[in-house]
Amino acid sequence: MNEYVDNEARKAKLVGKTVTMAHGAGGHQTSELIDMIFKAHFDNPDLTADDAAVLAPPAGKMAVSTDGFIVSPAFYPGGNIGKLSICGTVNDLSCMGAKPLYLTCAFVIEEGFPMEKLEEIAEQYPTPFHIYDEKGIRENAKKLKEAFAWNPGYKEYFAVKATPNPFILNILKEFGCGTDCSSETELMMADALGFSGDDIMFSSNDTPAEEFQFAHRIGAIINLDDITHIEYLEKAIGEIPETISCRYNPGGVFKISNDIMDNPGDSKYGMTTEQMFEAYKILKEKGAKHFGIHAFLASNTVTNEYYPLLAKILFELAVKLKEETGAHVKFINLSGGIGIPYRPDQEPNDIMSIGEGVRKAYEEILVPAGMDDVAIYTELGRYMLGPYGALVTRAIHEKHTHKEYVGVDACAVNLMRPAMYGAYHHVTVMGRENDPCDHKYDVVGSLCENNDKFAIDRMLPEIHKGDLLYIHDTGAHGFAMGYNYNGKLKSAELLLREDGSVEMIRRAETPKDYFATFDFCDILKELI
Repeated sequence: MNEYVDNEARKAKLVGKTVTMAHGAGGHQTSELIDMIFKAHFDNPDLTADDAAVLAPPAGKMAVSTDGFIVSPAFYPGGNIGKLSICGTVNDLSCMGAKPLYLTCAFVIEEGFPMEKLEEIAEQYPTPFHIYDEKGIRENAKKLKEAFAWNPGYKEYFAVKATPNPFILNILKEFGCGTDCSSETELMMADALGFSGDDIMFSSNDTPAEEFQFAHRIGAIINLDDITHIEYLEKAIGEIPETISCRYNPGGVFKISNDIMDNPGDSKYGMTTEQMFEAYKILKEKGAKHFGIHAFLASNTVTNEYYPLLAKILFELAVKLKEETGAHVKFINLSGGIGIPYRPDQEPNDIMSIGEGVRKAYEEILVPAGMDDVAIYTELGRYMLGPYGALVTRAIHEKHTHKEYVGVDACAVNLMRPAMYGAYHHVTVMGRENDPCDHKYDVVGSLCENNDKFAIDRMLPEIHKGDLLYIHDTGAHGFAMGYNYNGKLKSAELLLREDGSVEMIRRAETPKDYFATFDFCDILKELI
């Protein structure tokens, strides 16, 4: 079943087209059924039944669904099928392989993550490693910029905490992005890369005085987390900057319709409504001239409604702050919160729709109040990088006890989210994309912690020792959350360039790195 990836001309002809696909149990393709369906649903005169041979989504990305699904980009030996987006309704879908199940559904074919010859990459760069897609990152950054082009002052401050790699930051810098930093080391990285002044937003909490001092020294915009930080900042740097921002937390629960999205009232971040008004008055008295409002009320929202609703809340607050304090609100920072579809049955956010929703709120609330000069800022991390990175690991052990386990050479040191949050990351078994998902596994790492599991009771194709596993959507909060428990070393980071070449953008740690902090003495001198 590799002919579908070998014909680039056919794939190119299908990009952007709506076609009809058929699958049997486990994602297996049935040529006769495809031929029949193409004849019955022939809505593209320039396509033929043979063209369907280039399309065969991996069984691993399918799940039971009543309203459609997304097949995310993945590695394929020999080529790339791209991203398949649902267009229509799927009434029943299964990848369990228990019995043949035929279905039809319409897809729009888009270009995807061109991950070719993964084994060759793994031969040069030993697993585990994180790999990022330059083309996807660039296209996504461009689309975000287009979505908010209606606002002349718009700026994305990429959340460095999500993917703190200078090669990634330099790519985003080409699209006019700034940096959202939360620590001195992140500030140092941004400064060293040429981000300066208003290109840097310093949003931190429980902040040490020396970090405020460094942020002020390089001209970063300081976003205060608490009203008590006004006095603390003034004492640390000797003044109040002319441009300053305050982080807002309205408390309670944050709802969209009847769905609770998050619980700001239980969050340690931000100021209450009353404190915002008091803070603005104090800061204005101390010399601040230009103000910002910042809020982060929900994490990883997979809905187009979050940003417009948040914008409405902050725009209304901005109007009241201007009216009651006389402060000039220079910018409103919607922060992060736009999520990605980690699960195959989730629909991705439509950033153009989100941008339009924010624009409508802007026109309805700020413009009539004479505040049409307010700039919109965002601090996206997960949305910017999440789908464009993956953790590649190799199966090295199998264990058959009370459950079926597959042990891989990665662990929670390389990707903490499943262990820390029980977060779902999709797993593709490379080379077995078209095999039925008829084996139930726990996919585990080697840490001395029972929560070191990338997947629990996951239906996957049969896995053999030596198989490569591609763990999806680790481009944000993946490598960044790594640590060194059990003396484990952090992996390399690679960048798949637009021309198909692969570049190492961070080497893997070595034991010498691990022992480096003992270089002040001779106790481990033979290891340093």
